[in-house]
Amino acid sequence: MLTSPWIAALVALFLWWFSTGAILMTVRRVDHEGAKARLWAVLWNLPFLILGGFGFLDTLGNASVMGVYVAFLSALALWGWIELAFLTGIITGPVRQPLKDGVPEWERFIRAWGTIAYHEMLLAFTLLGMIVASYGADNKFGMWTFALLFAARVSAKLNLYLGVRQINVEFIPEHLNHLPSHFRIARMNWLFPISVTGLSFAVACFLERVWFTDAQADVIGFALLSALAALALLEHWFMVLPLPDAKLWRWMLPERAAPNQAMKTSEDAR
Repeated sequence: MLTSPWIAALVALFLWWFSTGAILMTVRRVDHEGAKARLWAVLWNLPFLILGGFGFLDTLGNASVMGVYVAFLSALALWGWIELAFLTGIITGPVRQPLKDGVPEWERFIRAWGTIAYHEMLLAFTLLGMIVASYGADNKFGMWTFALLFAARVSAKLNLYLGVRQINVEFIPEHLNHLPSHFRIARMNWLFPISVTGLSFAVACFLERVWFTDAQADVIGFALLSALAALALLEHWFMVLPLPDAKLWRWMLPERAAPNQAMKTSEDAR
C-alpha cells in the first residue's frame, strides 16, 4: 500500500495537517503559562529533534521505499521542533517590539528581519548541514524535503512583509504579538506572482519525476515532494483569497482567553 504515489501524497497531506495542529496545540496550551513553561515545552519535545537528526543520517544510504518515508518524516521532525522553538518564543530574534509608524523602508526591513533572525539562521544552518551530509548519498529526500519547506517559508515571509490581501494572525501566540506590525496588507506585491509561478513549476517538475521515474523509492519520494510543494502553493494562495484556512485547526485547539483578531483586507487596501 505504501508503494502507491497516491498513498504517499495522502501521507504528506495528513502529516502537514497533523503536525501543524500538534505544534499549534502545544503552543496554545503554554501560551499563558510564562516563559518557563514555553521553554519546558521545547525541551520536552527535544526527542523529535534528536530522532529527526538520527533518522535523516541513518537513511542517507537507504534508497528503499521505507528509507524515503523515514527521511521525509525525519525532515518534518527537524522542521517541526525548530518551528515549535520559534512559536514558543525561545528562538526568534533580537527585535521583540512592535514596529513604530513612519519608519523608513530600510529600517522597516532590518527590524522585520530582527524579529525572526535567530530562527531563520538556525533553519539555514540546519539546511546547510543536511546538504553537506547528503552529498553523494543514495537518499537525498530528507534534504529536499527540508529545502522545500525552507524555500516556501522564506517566500511566504517575504510576501507577508511586502504585502498581501489576507493575513491571518489568529494562531500567533501572545508573546509574538509584535510580529503582525511588520506585515503589510496590499492588493498585490511584485514577489507573489514569482512565488506562485516557482512553486507551480516545482509541483510540475516533481510530478514529472513521479511519472517518468522507474525506481519505486524515487516515485514515492517525488510524490511526497509533489504533495508538499502543492500544499506550499495552496498556503500562498491563502494569502490572497478569502478562504477559511484557520478552520482546518481551530476546532482542535483549546480556547484562548483573549484570541488575536485576524487582519482583514478592505476594498481600499493598498
